[in-house]
Order: sequence, then C-alpha cells, then structure tokens
Amino acid sequence: MLFIFVDGVGLRAPAADNPVNPEICPTLCRLIQEHSVAIDACLDMEGLPQSATGQASMFTGVNAAQYMGRHCEGFPGPSLRKLLGEDNLFMALRRKGVRCRFADAYMVDSVDELVARRFKSVTTVMALTQPETISIQEDLRDKQALTHDITGEVLVKKGHAVKTITPLQAAEHLLQVTQAYDFTLFEIFLTDFAGHSTKLEEAHDILKLFDLFLSAVETLCASAGILLVITSDHGNIEDMSVRGHTRNPVPLIAIGPEAQAFLANARSLTDITPRVISMFR
Repeated sequence: MLFIFVDGVGLRAPAADNPVNPEICPTLCRLIQEHSVAIDACLDMEGLPQSATGQASMFTGVNAAQYMGRHCEGFPGPSLRKLLGEDNLFMALRRKGVRCRFADAYMVDSVDELVARRFKSVTTVMALTQPETISIQEDLRDKQALTHDITGEVLVKKGHAVKTITPLQAAEHLLQVTQAYDFTLFEIFLTDFAGHSTKLEEAHDILKLFDLFLSAVETLCASAGILLVITSDHGNIEDMSVRGHTRNPVPLIAIGPEAQAFLANARSLTDITPRVISMFR
C-alpha cells in the first residue's frame, strides 16, 4: 500500500477562489470524483480543525481533538506526543510484521539528529517510534526516498545540495520504495502552505506540480497492483479567500486492490488507521 498524505486539501463546490478544479489538477479531481468518499476532519469539535490533532487522529485512530479538549495547531505538544508514543499506525503495523517506510527524506545524516530536534511534526514523532521507517539524506541520494516538495527545488533554494528531478522521476523513485516495503507513507505539506498564503498563483503552481506527480504515481501503482490511498488532515487550499483552515470535509481516495472495502462506511479521520491495519491480514 502507498499512502499519500496531502496537507490542507478539503472539498468545496467550484468557485473562482477554489483552485482544486479540473483545469488546475485534473488527475486529483478525477480521483476525488470517481474513487473517493468525503470524511469529517472537524472531529465533533467546535472551531477550525488543525494539523496536530488532525494528523494525530489520522495516525492513531483516536479522536485527538476530543482527547485534548480542543483543536491543536502546528507541532504536537507533550500530551499529543504521549498519545502518539503509546500507539500509532507504524507501531500497529510492525506488530503484524508489516514492513513500513516513511518516504520523505529528512535532511540529516542520522536519526539521532532528529531526536535532538525541539520541534517535531506528528509524522516525525510517529516515525521516531519506529526508527527503521525513517529516510535520510543517504536514502535520497540512492533514490530510495523523496524530498517533501517532490522535485527538490524548494530545498535547493534553501541551500541544500540535492539534485532536482522531474515529477515523473519522483513518481518512479516512490514506486521503488513502495515495492521494497509493504506500507509506504509520503507526505506533502506545501499545499497547506499555499493555502495559508492566500496567493492563488502559488496554489495553482503547487497543485499543478502535485497533479503531474500524482498522474504518474497512479499509472505506476496500477501497473504494479498497488493500493493507492490519498487523504488530508483538514481543509485549506480549496478556499483561497481565507488565510486559515476550513471546516470542509476532506477526500479519502482509494484506487487499486480492495479499494472499495477500504472506503466502505468511512466517516472521519479516525477511521483511517484501523482501515490501513485491516488491509494487512
């Protein structure tokens, strides 16, 4: 299974300020239209859904917003880290003997450098509970990992010595990783950044890039018989008229072997981890 987590993409009716449309991202829109269900990201709580509790809910199956008593943004604090450390998707899959990999390459030379970081994302906290899932710079050089921006261009602009690649090459590298493991996770969060910018051109650029990548990933997964799952943690980029997140539902996409079983009766972010686990018998 290949799981692509796309930060900050909700479902909203067509509008001039909604860049999630077939002219900008035809593959994503087709998959949403033909191979998805809408799921709740608000988690039965008031206020705008946020990344820390949304992602913690997605990767534990626990309603993290209710656990915390509110939506929590950004990096998880001690309480959410404790929740993730007690159990999470990678830990549950390892108990079943499933080989997992987090395909985003951290720009470090060792896992110890990640442990020392003060601020860690939900996915980083989860990966650190199973260090063998983590990809670092060496893996990126060996084409066994991807940069978070798909092509590496963002990292080059920040001064990192990485080789830029095309969206098609990135898809091919991701397929190599996916075929080497039972479960692979790839995260892209530039969609959320673009949504917060309120700059429509920036949103168009990242969605077009992601769509080129996604089109190739879909084709490669289909030819290899891989279940492709895509979802988000909350809405954002689908409404460029506001700088913050939205209360819109998010798509849960599944295409490939047992896709219909994966989608059946899914209702919220908390359904995702149990469904992934159930795919591995």
